[in-house]
Amino acid sequence: SGWLPILHASLLGALAVLATRILSLHEARAAIEVDVLVVIAASFGVGAAIESSGLAAAIGHAIVQAASGLGWRAALAAILLATIVLTEFISNNAAAALMFPIAIATAAEVGADPRRLAIAVAIAASCSFLTPVGYQTNTMVYGPGGYRFGDYWRLGAPLTALAFAWLVVAV
Repeated sequence: SGWLPILHASLLGALAVLATRILSLHEARAAIEVDVLVVIAASFGVGAAIESSGLAAAIGHAIVQAASGLGWRAALAAILLATIVLTEFISNNAAAALMFPIAIATAAEVGADPRRLAIAVAIAASCSFLTPVGYQTNTMVYGPGGYRFGDYWRLGAPLTALAFAWLVVAV
């Protein structure tokens, strides 16, 4: 709609910072965290492998099938768990895209409102609190914030459990 894509805008912003000498080229280069770049590159590779191999879809389908005879809330809990696990390894958009059709099919099987399960998948896909690779902002603050991998798990596990419980009850 006329807006500049975020990649182009960020590159123009970086060039403007260098052109106006807010940062020198040396300072800009020193500000780049190589560890963060490696984590980002690795997460794209792992995410692509999980998605393209069909492993993510197979795991999600198996979890949902195992819970489908226990009622719609158990099926919802299985879908949420699979979505939360997937969103830690692939992007939230990819996790939602993989789990959405499974959620809709499961809703039809267990007689639940498909909108409930679709909304739950959308929210669960955004609950990436357990690793620095699951969401872009987690990765961005990983290096500069001095965080360790375990910090995400330690602080993210209670938040993930709370979100999971809230979704199972509220949706």
